[in-house]
Amino acid sequence: MEASIQRLEFEDFPGRTLTVLLFKDVTNSKELRELVMSGALQPECSLANAELVPSLLVLRVAAFKALLAQQRGALRTKSLHAEVVFNLAGSKHIPHPLDRFGINPGCRHLLAAPFDASPEEEAQLQGLIAGAPTPLAELPLLTDQQLLIKHLKVTPEELLVGSLADAMLMRSAGRDC
Repeated sequence: MEASIQRLEFEDFPGRTLTVLLFKDVTNSKELRELVMSGALQPECSLANAELVPSLLVLRVAAFKALLAQQRGALRTKSLHAEVVFNLAGSKHIPHPLDRFGINPGCRHLLAAPFDASPEEEAQLQGLIAGAPTPLAELPLLTDQQLLIKHLKVTPEELLVGSLADAMLMRSAGRDC
């Protein structure tokens, strides 16, 4: 099965795109994490644990916030792609969100998201990840709800009035207030 690739555009950042690819049953997470940690991942991209990203909207907001921080010269991490992963969490502490929401050695399902990727870079990325390319419509089905509730400290009352994606978006928005 071919990966369904989606390109997100950002109205406030003309010409900037985020290409999103989803992979299931990834077997080389440890090696990919080592590449990320050493800065040797080519093409450069955000690698996020898909089990902790309940919707594409959450990723879009994280990417938008990363672009905005870059424009303002206010990145909190070492790169634009790391900033996307950092923005997935509601925490202000950098190491924990990157370890939890980014790729880790045991990561089974993976979102790969490079900014402004060429078709060649997309193909290179698909060849780098040893996993099953998966339609993005399956992203919500891969969510580990209990783990996400634990990491975000979501209360049962919150889930009565909104979804896990809503809880993530609220924490992300509130972090910068």
